[in-house]
Amino acid sequence: MYYTNVLQFLEEQAASAPDKIAFADPDQEISFEDLLRHARAIGNYLASRIPVGAPVAFYMEKCVPAICGMFGAVYAGGFYSFIDVRQPEARAQKVFDVLEPAVVITDSSNADKLSSITLPCEVLRVEDLCSSSCFNAAQDGTVPNGSGTVEEVLMQIRRNVTDTAPLYVNFTSGSTGTPKGVAVCHRSVIEFISHFAPLFGITGDDVIANQAPFDFDVSVKDIYSGLFTGAKVQIIPREYFSAPATLMDYLAENRVTVLIWAVSAMCFVSIMNGLQYRLPADIRLIMFSGEVMPPKQLAVWRKYLPDAVYVNLYGPTEITCNCTYYILEHDREYSPSDVIPAGIPFPNEKVLLLDEQDCLIPADKPDMAGEICVAGTCLALGYYRDPEKTAQAFVQNPLNTAFPELIYRTGDLGKYNAHGNLIYISRKDFQIKHMGHRIELGEIEADAMALEGVERACCLYDTAKKRLLLFYTGAREKKDLESELRGTLPPFMIPNKIFCLEEMPLNKNGKIDRNALMEY
Repeated sequence: MYYTNVLQFLEEQAASAPDKIAFADPDQEISFEDLLRHARAIGNYLASRIPVGAPVAFYMEKCVPAICGMFGAVYAGGFYSFIDVRQPEARAQKVFDVLEPAVVITDSSNADKLSSITLPCEVLRVEDLCSSSCFNAAQDGTVPNGSGTVEEVLMQIRRNVTDTAPLYVNFTSGSTGTPKGVAVCHRSVIEFISHFAPLFGITGDDVIANQAPFDFDVSVKDIYSGLFTGAKVQIIPREYFSAPATLMDYLAENRVTVLIWAVSAMCFVSIMNGLQYRLPADIRLIMFSGEVMPPKQLAVWRKYLPDAVYVNLYGPTEITCNCTYYILEHDREYSPSDVIPAGIPFPNEKVLLLDEQDCLIPADKPDMAGEICVAGTCLALGYYRDPEKTAQAFVQNPLNTAFPELIYRTGDLGKYNAHGNLIYISRKDFQIKHMGHRIELGEIEADAMALEGVERACCLYDTAKKRLLLFYTGAREKKDLESELRGTLPPFMIPNKIFCLEEMPLNKNGKIDRNALMEY
């Protein structure tokens, strides 16, 4: 089947396995058929309230009703954008100002928070959208604007939505202080998932444990792998990641088989001895991304789940989830000093390594560093309502002067190893000049995490005071850590100040919050 809209995934599953559970959270579950019926009912309700191509904002935690609402927005011809309810009010206001949603959908738990935010549109509660009155109206064929039957209205909307229409907008941090909304279209998700799920053998028999919030693109792999294959997606509440026993009980009791998690989430489990408390023995596939996986924490997972397949995924939000993958060798032990490769490109994705003169670094030239750039259907549409930033990041391929071909400049530095696998080094902006030397902060972090008693590490550069700052968690004494680093790093790379923390501050995407660390 040729797909032009992600709703076809849902419709196909509802036709072939109507009673199979599609999504579940601790409070409720929904079958593919019921999800289809509720999404169409909400789409019918929204059709008279939003124009085709308009954004629908969601201000609520992830849950089964949120899934119904987001696909309802897509049925209405719009696209969805989840807004982090835990971010400061001032930042949420900036996101709403950029997005300018046609409608905001919230729930009873978060509606009061919106009272202090200026919104240009109607606010709806998801409880009302999932109510019997809304549902029955759609089943009766009632259309609010009287423009035809529900079927006619939804079909007309579908005809006016191409596969290059936006599906979602996820907001990331912006260097100017204004959040950037990454707009991703149907075609990019369809293309990625149609390779991703089969490549790793995800099937309708799997139970995927959704760790990531819906405003983070890791969740895209959970949601759409489930819809594409018929796998059940088990939603994990955010608060479970501060309660290891609750989390592990939840994974085990729901017979979870697949994890597609951020590195920080995996480290939480291993550092807190979650696997020692209770082993979710059905897990067969573990994929991780977002940051470099510390080999010591990976070793804990492999100790308890030695037969699982482990996959390192790499790629920024702007290229629809991931552009490369590396399946770890089953029989190989990774030492604390090893760097797990980012791997090889996904099918139909072009990954380029460009040097400072924009010349191509070939895979048979190991250890030559360059910027990782990506081309293909996977590219996002750009930054929502920000053509200037879009033009800076999505540029013409400098290697191609014959026809238009956009690449996304990731700002990440990489190199190839002797086997032709891409190795992530660090951010370009993590490359600093200190005492006359070019330094990759990621190298200092890797050397620190290779030492016994160091669980995680993050290195920053204080430009004003020209100091290297190292933050770490673990039982290692600061003096001992500094002494050992002097044995592995040249003098100009030794941190000027070392901080031992109980835990690393994390941003909304579960990555180390470097801005928060700079306040120490």
